[in-house]
Amino acid sequence: MRTRPRWTDRMLPLIVGAAQVASNYGAEDNQPDRLPADPFGVSLLLAGPLALAMRRSHPVSTLLVTLATTFVFIIRGHAYGPIFFSPVIALYFTVVLGHRRVAWAASVVAYAFFVVYTNWLAPVPSPGLWHTIAIAAVMGIVLAVGEFVRARKERAAEHARVTEEESRRQASEERLTMAQELHDVLAHNISLIHVQASTALHLIDDHPEQARTALTTIKQASKEVLTEMRSLIGVLRDGAPRSPAGGLDRLDELAGRSGLDVTRRVTGRARPLPSGVDLAGYRIAQESLTNVARHAPGSAVELLLEYGARELLIRITDSGEGTPAENLGGGNGIPGMKERAAALGGTLTAGRHGRGFRVEARLPIPEETP
Repeated sequence: MRTRPRWTDRMLPLIVGAAQVASNYGAEDNQPDRLPADPFGVSLLLAGPLALAMRRSHPVSTLLVTLATTFVFIIRGHAYGPIFFSPVIALYFTVVLGHRRVAWAASVVAYAFFVVYTNWLAPVPSPGLWHTIAIAAVMGIVLAVGEFVRARKERAAEHARVTEEESRRQASEERLTMAQELHDVLAHNISLIHVQASTALHLIDDHPEQARTALTTIKQASKEVLTEMRSLIGVLRDGAPRSPAGGLDRLDELAGRSGLDVTRRVTGRARPLPSGVDLAGYRIAQESLTNVARHAPGSAVELLLEYGARELLIRITDSGEGTPAENLGGGNGIPGMKERAAALGGTLTAGRHGRGFRVEARLPIPEETP
């Protein structure tokens, strides 16, 4: 985003012009062998500073104008000193704004001009070697400072670019994570609602009490999906804090709402887990139970959590019984679970196991401490 120039930036040409004209009279008093500035000489003193108004938009043109006015001013025999202000400033901006080759080439030309003029063309004796070295030193300092500032600006711009790209990448990853969360929540609860609604319709005439249980499950599932959606959409809308996400401590609640005969076993020493692992484990179990409810709704399910020293094993195995529910279309269930496991550095396998199906995830966890 472009920023408005500060008033000091806008006033620089006028300040330099006034300084060159005013200080030139003092330089003339100290250089009686040089000619005093006539009206044309004063116009040359003002032309260079006025050209500085274009130093940001046309730095090369500004540098050429200031050098040309300086050369003409010196050749006409006027005093050395103040006339050099504007070409020095123009040279600095030419380097800072990236026109390095032009700046260095112009410096070489200017240096050659001053050396030739002071040693062979000036009407007074040569000022000597030290004067020649001083001119080279001043030009070198201006170029070095310009290069330093240019390098800092480029590093700052690169840092800002990298930071912006990282922010965009993180925002994109957050959106993908939210989309995956929303997919998992909707897929599980809508599938559960569909299965339980089918069960209720099948049982409502002959077994109304069992149909009541299925309808209760539908009510709970619809309430949860609405709560999760409000939470996720709230985060996307205004960054509001989200209600606690699913975790392995909610597996009993998840199993109870699934409408399946789930046996849960835990081996090893259960302990707090990183939030990413906790949520991924819950979503893997949720997706696995959703698949069982879809494809083998009457199956018995064993859900095993095995806490190892550095690994958490999550294994969901169904018996393969029951009649598949009405086809709800394809999904991203197993690939999505594999992506979750891989993102944490773990693995997930899924396939037939006897008459049923087994999903097995291995997620790395911090080593157990005494």
